[in-house]
Amino acid sequence: MSITGQHRPDSQGASPELPYRLVATDLDGTLLSTAETVSERTRAALATAQAAGAVHIIVTGRGATWARPIFDEIGYTGLAVCGQGAQVYDAGAHKLLTSLTLDRRLAATALAKIEAETGTLAVAASEDGLDGSVLAGPGYALKIGSDLPIVPTDRSDLLATPVSKLYIQHPRLSDDELAECAHQVAGHLVGVVMAGPGVVELLPLGLTKATGLAVAAHRLGVKARQTIAFGDMPNDVPMFGWAAHGVAMANAHASLLAVADEVTAGNDEDGVAVVLERLYGNH
Repeated sequence: MSITGQHRPDSQGASPELPYRLVATDLDGTLLSTAETVSERTRAALATAQAAGAVHIIVTGRGATWARPIFDEIGYTGLAVCGQGAQVYDAGAHKLLTSLTLDRRLAATALAKIEAETGTLAVAASEDGLDGSVLAGPGYALKIGSDLPIVPTDRSDLLATPVSKLYIQHPRLSDDELAECAHQVAGHLVGVVMAGPGVVELLPLGLTKATGLAVAAHRLGVKARQTIAFGDMPNDVPMFGWAAHGVAMANAHASLLAVADEVTAGNDEDGVAVVLERLYGNH
């Protein structure tokens, strides 16, 4: 069974009692199990929601380059919000509909300000575009998923081409501590988000999953008040603020649990399916 994400809500065709017309799910730690698969139960629950008239959209911090192999594996062909909102991506057509980049001069200034407080950081950069590489400077260790391609490079080359975001790591500070420090000293220049274990990112100022989801939802003709969102990390907080209902996984970061409307089972216990079965089982 594939996960198409293709069904467009129709005010005439869907039940007037449909609880939500847009189901927005984060990818890692939410829709995917720790083995990076989607269970048959979750696939069936998504299919039930779509048959009732809802549309499913994946909203991920991964850029399209890193998301595409997963989309291909699970058969997802709908719209996706990638790169923390920087990209609206048509997975079926393998086409970028929107793509925002990080101002490289601001990024360099932000890095200098952060390192003045923390000392030397390990840095990686996600190049813009569908075929952009993730360039990793000295000391940067990949923490997201498995078998994700990175290209080792000199630190001086990280900002040589347009990039969508930077990844930063510190040898001693925790992810939360590094993100807080970066926000304090450079939050007026760039967006700062903790997106997963070992993954602190610098983004275009004002960019969030919520801004990308709003663009995609507009294309689909769906409003925030018609949206339920699922997530597990601090980068999902803005998406929860935008959607009518935010559901945190049991394995979620404390900052997301604090703002969630509901907490479901973990990503390895079909937490997305648990909620969708309850909401759409009778439609």
